Amino acid sequence: MDALYRVVKPKTKRAKRFLEKREPKLSENIKNAMLIKGGNASSTVTQVLRDVYALKKPYGVLYKKKNITRPFEDQASLEFFSKKSDCSLFMFGFHNKKRPNNLVIGRMYDYHVLDMIEVGIEKFVSLKDIKNSKCPEGTKPMLIFAGDDFDVTEDYRRLKSLLIDFFRGPTVSNVHLAGLEYVLHFTALNGKIYFRSYKLLLKKSGCRTPLIELEEMGPSLDLVLRRTHLASDDLYKLSLKMPKALKPKKKNVSHDTFGTTYGRIHMQKQDLSKLQTRKMKGLKKRPAERKAGASLVAQWLRVRLPMQGNRVCAPVREDPACRGAAGPISEMSTT
Repeated sequence: MDALYRVVKPKTKRAKRFLEKREPKLSENIKNAMLIKGGNASSTVTQVLRDVYALKKPYGVLYKKKNITRPFEDQASLEFFSKKSDCSLFMFGFHNKKRPNNLVIGRMYDYHVLDMIEVGIEKFVSLKDIKNSKCPEGTKPMLIFAGDDFDVTEDYRRLKSLLIDFFRGPTVSNVHLAGLEYVLHFTALNGKIYFRSYKLLLKKSGCRTPLIELEEMGPSLDLVLRRTHLASDDLYKLSLKMPKALKPKKKNVSHDTFGTTYGRIHMQKQDLSKLQTRKMKGLKKRPAERKAGASLVAQWLRVRLPMQGNRVCAPVREDPACRGAAGPISEMSTT
């Protein structure tokens, strides 16, 4: 066990790529699931694991050999297999007289067990028993949850989160309508969980939106909730923490010592001459001023002195008392 967790330096390029693939990343890889059979497993449990593996392909690992372990008493074996196969989800199936046809569904955080929920199989219909067409491997399913228990009870709320993690598949930005091929439906009613799988059929409807029909595909399970092993609130919150690099950056926002938030707004340069003001008769321009195009901007006029014939520049400005006529800013003296 210690040999698995020791730091190993790669000696070849292939080993280096293998270790880089397992290093922590900002955007983690797709969650893989391992399906393990216990020391004593019935034919029903074995077939359930095979059918779930068929739904999870290619993001699953099926262990065909029996593994004698008890997840609720000793979790070291599950953590060992999780580290070895790089899987963060697991399903463990076993059978005994006290708990017949038992399934344990769980997930890992940093290769340690985070949540575990035990369910019992009361009724099972396999993929082989339903003679219909199946979906291709690697298809992303649509998940539907029905029942108030999934939103009210804490155990059912965690079970819903666990099932979403287990069956959601890869994260995609866009979905094509033709890629929606099958539905996984979970119903919580009267203390039981009904798991059904349907294939989506898109038929012609005479308009742009197709007619949708559901055809049962399998597998079909009736489950009952048994034991639970839930993470503490602090650990669960830590597992949901998002890296700072992925959080959206808030620019031009500051806080003072009292916690008040201040924001800086950058605006384009405004032309105040086009600013709409209150329309008053006293502010309207006269017709003569509109024709002459009188301006408030200082102008330079060339003044020719009649005696000496020199040209000098005199700055003038518009006299507010007499619009249209320019008065000198300062008197000029000639020598």
